Amino acid sequence: MTEAMTGARAILKMLELHGVSHVFGLPGETTIGWYKEWQECSDIEYVLTRDERTAAFAAEAYAKITGRPCVLEAPSPGVTHCTPGITEAYLSSVPVIFFSSDIPVNQDKKHGLTGVDQTALYAPICKESFYLTNVKDIPFLMRRAFRVATSGRPAPVHIRVPINVFHETAELSDLYAEPEYQHYPAHRPVADHGKVRAAIKLLLAATKPVIVCGQGALISKATDALLTLAERLQIPVATTTPGKGTIPETHPLALRVIGARGGMDYSNSYVHDADLVFFVGTNTDSSGTDHWKLYGDPASKTFLHLDIAEAHIGNNFPVKVGLVGDARATLDYMNELIAADPELETRPVLDLTEVKRTALDAVFNSNIPMPKGTVSPVKLTQALDTILPANAIVTAEPGVSAIYPSALLSIREAGRRYITNYSMGALGYSVPAGIGAAYAADGPVISFTGDGSLAFVLGDFETIRRSGKNVTVILTRNDTYGWIRGEAILLDDVDAPWTTDFGAVDYVKVAEGFGFEAVRITAEDQIEAALRAAIDNPGANFIEISVPSQDEIVPFVPPWVRAAKEKKLPYFY
Repeated sequence: MTEAMTGARAILKMLELHGVSHVFGLPGETTIGWYKEWQECSDIEYVLTRDERTAAFAAEAYAKITGRPCVLEAPSPGVTHCTPGITEAYLSSVPVIFFSSDIPVNQDKKHGLTGVDQTALYAPICKESFYLTNVKDIPFLMRRAFRVATSGRPAPVHIRVPINVFHETAELSDLYAEPEYQHYPAHRPVADHGKVRAAIKLLLAATKPVIVCGQGALISKATDALLTLAERLQIPVATTTPGKGTIPETHPLALRVIGARGGMDYSNSYVHDADLVFFVGTNTDSSGTDHWKLYGDPASKTFLHLDIAEAHIGNNFPVKVGLVGDARATLDYMNELIAADPELETRPVLDLTEVKRTALDAVFNSNIPMPKGTVSPVKLTQALDTILPANAIVTAEPGVSAIYPSALLSIREAGRRYITNYSMGALGYSVPAGIGAAYAADGPVISFTGDGSLAFVLGDFETIRRSGKNVTVILTRNDTYGWIRGEAILLDDVDAPWTTDFGAVDYVKVAEGFGFEAVRITAEDQIEAALRAAIDNPGANFIEISVPSQDEIVPFVPPWVRAAKEKKLPYFY
């Protein structure tokens, strides 16, 4: 059936057909034609933010939690502001459909205001970057956008829309969606069967094997298949920080987080001593491998690698068997083969519960004296771990705000319950991610941030307040860019990193000005009550807690811990 419609209406119709319920964005002159049609004929909820960066990070987090591609839109004046979020989504394998409106075709060549080659700008950080110049192309290009974004290694797709396209009309006869691309992964290819059998033989022959999962295992929703394999063969499962939550961290075979951003001594030591490492859905980056030192001499062990992205396999470690395929589908096939073998020998039952409890208790009970005026971030995380509801989502970003929950917070139900941006690591992520999480799920959201990051996103406190969502922002404050200060002092022996410290701000008053319920924690005995009050309050909440900088009390970062031991500084590990 052929139907005449404007470009604006055609875009909305195709989004509706793909099951889109939310769009994150910020208004601009070049998009007014879209909004006018939107108001009249679509129920898709528009989530207005106060910064395009916020909209991009919120969309990335929304897509992570829902398992669906998320739609982002930005006007031409702010089109460059979306690059941090799109870059994070690209490196994190998250499908975002990004519409950027533009001045009319070729008006940039006349130096029309806001004119820039958006297509070229986003091509390096998207799987594809389209220039939509004809209304008749909208159905085709949007089907392609969802297909490309959700297939293979998921990633963003950019669609550039000149202002005139929203207003122009065409007869359209191909208004339909392909249902399988409303979710990701859209397809689940199984790795080469012969290689799967070879990998099983090596797993069975290993003396001390370990499975290491990155966020690719979460993307694939491979939890059940992974647990079946791990329990059948009694193999411990570790995760990178972005992979946290792949399996419940209270499971007897869960090693919890490893690497340089939240890995503890016991878990890092275990994978270092393994004789076989089976990577599942990880790109073996510098963070998850302690700059590729975590496993010791690569020649001393066997590496297997399963990933949907062929380029990741064997990229940093010599792989005995490389498996190109979807994590869940391939692990399911491995389990079928193993279950069909009646002569399979079983390993002794392995339970890491006491090992983990001993390591966590050693940190929780360490009682390292805090510098004057600060409160232990360990005690903060310990209290939150005790009271956090099962349906809560925690967002965090690089620095003190992420390093302690990455190590100490227990994800008891598998899934994307803990969201970080450790693919790129830009500041200003956690609060926008909390906004995206609040629209993606119904439970309370806890957003850990630092004062360095908070300055990037204060305007979107208004977004949180307006949303009416249950979001609690926890500010771990130390009046410095603490990560850089820590690197400078601990690793480069800089006595006074004058580039990192900044002046004090009364953040509680600022939060109250936005309409938040705000409180400042000044002692350990105030922590639990403040957390409970915030989680129980259905609106916007703010908690400030002053914590030591990373050079004063060294957190779970192996290179820093090694330096702290030499310099005789207090540390957690």
